[in-house]
Amino acid sequence: MGVRHISTTLPTAAARARSLLTTAWSCAVTTEIGRDELVGAHSVGADGTVLLVPPRDSALSTAMICAPRGEPSTLLELADVSPVPVRDRIRARLWLSGSLVPDGERFVVAPTCAVLHDATGERIGIDLDELAVTAPDPLAEAEARLLTHLADAHEDAVEQLTRLVHADSLNGVVRVRPLAIDQYGLTLRLERARSQADVRLSFDEPVEDVSQVTERMHILLTRARHVRRPLLRPATPES
Repeated sequence: MGVRHISTTLPTAAARARSLLTTAWSCAVTTEIGRDELVGAHSVGADGTVLLVPPRDSALSTAMICAPRGEPSTLLELADVSPVPVRDRIRARLWLSGSLVPDGERFVVAPTCAVLHDATGERIGIDLDELAVTAPDPLAEAEARLLTHLADAHEDAVEQLTRLVHADSLNGVVRVRPLAIDQYGLTLRLERARSQADVRLSFDEPVEDVSQVTERMHILLTRARHVRRPLLRPATPES
């Protein structure tokens, strides 16, 4: 089951892609020579430029040496992984295809195509000019810390927030976990015995920086407490 949005206010595909580029720790790079799984080898400049510094014994380094013009074609793949343990932890994937341009000991990714593959199965083409000028979400680098703290230290608050979810969506739910947070809202993962669905709770106003998250969460919780409905009591998982 896909995401059920209570509000249509969402980050753009370009913002999601830029946030993924900024926060992903690993990436897969495929060239004519082979495929590398690189960890901590890429960075993103303020202008959206993607830089790679692979090990010297990598297939990528070999491809650069063997390429006729020194600019091998490449496919860069990055995954957006939920920091909170849930089923199907991959929230989205980003593919960048293009060429690699040498820059000293670094390689600059010169993309010709960018595609975001989200959790609903939709593949979204991203305008490269838009991607270059779009800033990452203001909560992107703090998201992992925010979500793990919410999941580990405030399970009661997550339970309270289910009052904002339509009752029909909670049928058969055995566990609720925080899945994502961005400047516009919080996404919860509703897990059933053999399936899951995601529901989004929007903030009353967009967050401009991480210092505003506590206030926005308090507003959500206040709204939840005014809903006259029993708290979610997770069903017993089927054996």
